[in-house]
Amino acid sequence: MRKAERLFQILTLMRGRRTAITGQQLSDTLEVSLRTIYRDIDALLCSGVPIEGEAGVGYFLRAGYHLPPLMFSAEESLALLLGSKMVQAWTDPELAKAANSASAKILSILPDDLLTQASNLPYEVPSFNNTLDNRIVHGILRQACEAHYKIFIHYSDEKGQLSRRCLWPLGLIFWGQRWTLTAWCESRDDYRHFRLDRIKNIETLDTHYPFHTERNLKHVMQLLCN
Repeated sequence: MRKAERLFQILTLMRGRRTAITGQQLSDTLEVSLRTIYRDIDALLCSGVPIEGEAGVGYFLRAGYHLPPLMFSAEESLALLLGSKMVQAWTDPELAKAANSASAKILSILPDDLLTQASNLPYEVPSFNNTLDNRIVHGILRQACEAHYKIFIHYSDEKGQLSRRCLWPLGLIFWGQRWTLTAWCESRDDYRHFRLDRIKNIETLDTHYPFHTERNLKHVMQLLCN
């Protein structure tokens, strides 16, 4: 990694944190020596970057500092554009529109060589069986998750039996072929997972569900992965 790129990476790592980052953490992440990190910090300070902190304690950027315009590597461009294609194909119309706009902004700053590579991405993301109805449901659920609103749904299980559930929508999980809603079910008093294509009716309630340390997406993912 060139020094200029490394300096930018250091700023990016600092800017993306709310707490100080140590020289050792920077060293481990960038795979360079601690001495190199200290020299890089000095170089940034000499160039006027408002870094605060000290060796052995940690560093952080002073509030209000904005990074200079960034540039992506070929692999970073590929990753971002591929992710945008996936969002456009498999999420709700509003988020898909935002992803398309983000792709346009990324393409607008790429130099000619990377733009040529980007126009020949070796990936396509078909949206088979992802109907407009499913995508609208996705949008309703995403907004309920973000705002912590309770929802009421009619749900059809694998046998076609209908049930009514009042849920705390915690997050959406994509399994490669379909999306599921992960939620806390009030009637079962436990986590449940609901396929979006089996939700027959959905109503967003005016009631917010409370924050709970053991009823959230992070907690349920820990249970799934253990």
